[in-house]
Amino acid sequence: MFADQTWLARAIWLALAGVVLAALVQLRLELAFVATATLSLSLAPVFVARWAEVHVPPSFIAAMVIFVGGTLFLGEVFDFYERFWWWDIAMHGTSAVGFGIIGFVLVFMMFQGDRYAAPPIAVSFFGFCFAITIGTAWEIFEFAMDQAFGLNMQKSGLKDTMGDLIVDAIGALIGVATGFAYLKERSRGGLASLIDEFVDRNPRLFRRRRK
Repeated sequence: MFADQTWLARAIWLALAGVVLAALVQLRLELAFVATATLSLSLAPVFVARWAEVHVPPSFIAAMVIFVGGTLFLGEVFDFYERFWWWDIAMHGTSAVGFGIIGFVLVFMMFQGDRYAAPPIAVSFFGFCFAITIGTAWEIFEFAMDQAFGLNMQKSGLKDTMGDLIVDAIGALIGVATGFAYLKERSRGGLASLIDEFVDRNPRLFRRRRK
């Protein structure tokens, strides 16, 4: 399960586990909590994929690990949000592109990979909705963490939340536009190659695939 993952993802997991142990020994409970939450959330996609019997490309997993680590650990522990004005935009923008592609793939699965039967606009629309839902859920998570544990994940409150959602929408549009081009056979490389990789790794879910 973990042997198939990229060296970068495994290195981040080991580093987070080390931080958790060190923080517990030093009784730095807040650091231990943030590191544990980061480790748990970054490992979740691996276990969910195994439970669902879906083979997620290691590049997808690595991207999710980087996002969670960058958002929770680097953002909160090392205050990257304050040190680098562009950090929040980068985290939300890149993750939204990824979730847009994931949402597209999930809807495409309903057509079992038949790109000629799948309506590009409809598939892209529902993929966009999926990405926006994930972004909204993350904002709810940030609010809950701030209220329950006294963190400051929302920074400037409403402005931060709305700014994040706008960036999420732009990133989601880029992600589903990739899927739209894929169905229209106007794109086979770049981000579209991620869709091809997922389809290739899960032939049972895309039985009607035609090249």
